[in-house]
Amino acid sequence: MTPVVVADALTHAYGAARALDGLSFAVAPGELYGLVGADGAGKTTALRILAGLFRPQSGTARLAGLDPADARSGVRELLGYMPQRYSLYGDLSVAENLRFFARLFCLSRAEYAERSARLLAVTRLERFADRPAQKLSGGMYKKLALACALLHRPRVLLLDEPTNGVDPVSRLELWRLLYELVDEGMAVVVSTAYMDEAERCRRVGLMHHGRLLLEGEPQALVAGFSDAVLRVDGPAGRVEPVLEGAGDEVVAVAPHGGALRVVARRRAASGLVEALVAAGARVEPLRPGFEDLFLVRAAAGAAAGEAAA
Repeated sequence: MTPVVVADALTHAYGAARALDGLSFAVAPGELYGLVGADGAGKTTALRILAGLFRPQSGTARLAGLDPADARSGVRELLGYMPQRYSLYGDLSVAENLRFFARLFCLSRAEYAERSARLLAVTRLERFADRPAQKLSGGMYKKLALACALLHRPRVLLLDEPTNGVDPVSRLELWRLLYELVDEGMAVVVSTAYMDEAERCRRVGLMHHGRLLLEGEPQALVAGFSDAVLRVDGPAGRVEPVLEGAGDEVVAVAPHGGALRVVARRRAASGLVEALVAAGARVEPLRPGFEDLFLVRAAAGAAAGEAAA
């Protein structure tokens, strides 16, 4: 299937800080693609370029074969974009914000009536149509922003961390709506720093310092994970020297509740467990998850960047 979203070798820098470093990916119609990475990975810059807010310093971006930065191309009619930061008019009500965006997209009264009614229903905002946007909860605000981006029925939807600061129930409702849109044939690109949300995507691209470290279906990527994952609970003064002494055999360490989640080379796992237990720690093997995969790849990417420098 011909991709409707194409990013080809995108590079962009803000002064000396390089936000994108040769980023490439493509998304087909009816596909939910996740750009996954920590803050500063370059996700927002990539989406802003795809939305046509500015041009990359090198590389090309295309939506349905059109240049998103060319206002004459008609690409605006194909695109829905929901930025990470607040983008609505806080003193306007829910209904007034929808009417404003309907006028921007030159919708007829009949089109607006039908589409706004459906969007208010699926976002469960009907009861709040007269409430000012600035008085909505975080989750309700995000759903209104999404509704405004969907009014003109775009072929491509770009969402920049749409669930950041949203309560768990609203997060689930937003994802259910995204699945409905994808089932209808829309191409959706969503950026997120939440590893559990990465697993909800059809395909993901793991980003680190503007580069794509890994790409594929989340389940397949995790299935190919070969390192051991351990939950380590014990006195920091005893556990940390053991982990530091293991050197490169310990790939990544992250907080895990009140304990540590440790990713280690499988060949060294048994010896590491013995050393940790001898130091007074409780060790439990864990099933690898997407977060472990990201930690390992990010560590490898950071090491490669330091070596290149």
